[in-house]
Amino acid sequence: MLGPVILAASRSDRMRRLISAAPVTKQVVDRFIPGETVDQIVPVVEELTGKGLELTMDVVGEDITRPEQAAAARDAYLRLVDRIKDLELGERVEMSVKLSMFGQALEGGHELALANVRPVVEAAAAIGTTVTLDAEDHTTLDSMFAIHEELRKDFPQTGCVIQAYLFRTEADARRLAGNGSRVRLVKGAYKEPAEVAFQQKREIDKAYVRILRILMEGTGYPMIGSHDPRLISVAQELARRAGRKLDEYEFQMLYGIRSDEHLRLAAEGHRMRVYTAYGTDWYGYFMRRLAEKPANLRFFVRSMVSKG
Repeated sequence: MLGPVILAASRSDRMRRLISAAPVTKQVVDRFIPGETVDQIVPVVEELTGKGLELTMDVVGEDITRPEQAAAARDAYLRLVDRIKDLELGERVEMSVKLSMFGQALEGGHELALANVRPVVEAAAAIGTTVTLDAEDHTTLDSMFAIHEELRKDFPQTGCVIQAYLFRTEADARRLAGNGSRVRLVKGAYKEPAEVAFQQKREIDKAYVRILRILMEGTGYPMIGSHDPRLISVAQELARRAGRKLDEYEFQMLYGIRSDEHLRLAAEGHRMRVYTAYGTDWYGYFMRRLAEKPANLRFFVRSMVSKG
């Protein structure tokens, strides 16, 4: 399987330098990351919302080694909130954050990440939108869930992400499904050991369906993070069985992947949110997109060969 190899490469400085230097890389990266600054991303936001889509915005970057970098990440999100406010799109555009960007891995990182993310969540709430805490590797999750619980005391609309390939996730889903949380379910995009995670696609897909059923039958707000046509159909059927209306759950897909499907679901009346990333530190995000789907890797390789 190429996925684990690509994920390992996402942590390699040598591979980062090699791929970043390839002339074709920017062209391919632009498929998934349509800008480096908030000003560059505004036309994308306006275009997608104009088509009836909703967005969740991610300022990419995870390799934080100093508290000043974590503060800079906080400030980047606060600038994003200001632009969403200017566009009057608080009801259509929310944000996704990785707590690693807010200093979670540094000394005293749990408290530092909470202190840095809280102003972003507060600013988002002030303009009528919210923040979802992205899931990262399994070693960070207890801290993420604790921060999520703390933030929800004042901002109950704060969301979180759970990953179907982890053994722990069914229990996490049961805990979250009954308390009004906003929960995004994804398959998982980090290289995890067999001791904590399913390794085979078939097992991961089965776990995804089990967990999605828990969320649909609960009282929270499920967010289905998948591009898989079969899982999308399963989600629609589970929602129907649970008696959920179209505005009581949503689909989420990545910018640049299955864009026609985004529009189809929105046209059918579903809430369809596009996960849209921007920023200069794109490498880790880009490599995980390649690892998630063989078609993405083939697209990249073909582009390198044709331009080489």
